[in-house]
Amino acid sequence: MPRPAVRLALATLALCTASLALAAPATSPQQARSTSIKSKFNYLSFLPKSYSSKGEKVPLIVFLHGSGERGTDLNKVKAWGPPAIVEKDPDFPFMVVSPQVAEGEWWDSYRLKSMLDDVLKRYNVDPKRVYLTGISMGGYGAWDFASRYPDYFAAVAPICGGGIPRLAGRLKDIPVWAFHGLKDDAVPEQESARMVEALKAQGGNVKYTVLPEAGHIEAWVHAYGEAGLFEWFAQQRRP
Repeated sequence: MPRPAVRLALATLALCTASLALAAPATSPQQARSTSIKSKFNYLSFLPKSYSSKGEKVPLIVFLHGSGERGTDLNKVKAWGPPAIVEKDPDFPFMVVSPQVAEGEWWDSYRLKSMLDDVLKRYNVDPKRVYLTGISMGGYGAWDFASRYPDYFAAVAPICGGGIPRLAGRLKDIPVWAFHGLKDDAVPEQESARMVEALKAQGGNVKYTVLPEAGHIEAWVHAYGEAGLFEWFAQQRRP
């Protein structure tokens, strides 16, 4: 039979063991892991005749296409806007970068930022003269990209798009020129109007061209043609 001192020691050990068992956390069914995600964007790039890797920095236009130009064939991106213009005008004075999203995808502002960061490192671009424009789905993309990363852009021109009105205030210090056709049967004109009104309410520098007789396509034909958008871009510069 154990002596009293031995019995006390055994009881104390048992109590400590039970306490440790109760205090120990249960084994989790989840394990911590990490991964590195790399994103790839295919894009068209156009360099003006004045471009030199060590000369004067050039202005840059980023163009976001519409839903019809999604896919893997970059030639589809040449259908409208700046990439269509530079095919015929080798004297176009801006560098143009026109990315393409895959079929079924939407513009992702974080991925666009990563692409733009790479372009700014790779090319001799003036960071104070970077301009953003897009049509239809790309109009939505332009509103969103600029709203989330406003410090990149000297001016923005969303065409036939829309966005999140509560983010519009982030654009109040950037010149914005929006376009929409009143007879647009693909994207309601109210989509642009809501963003413009939200930006005006924040004291933004915004002008809005509504074309009373224009549909969807006619709005960007006008914006990139007779409206003088590129001349307006050239007048804008970040401080």
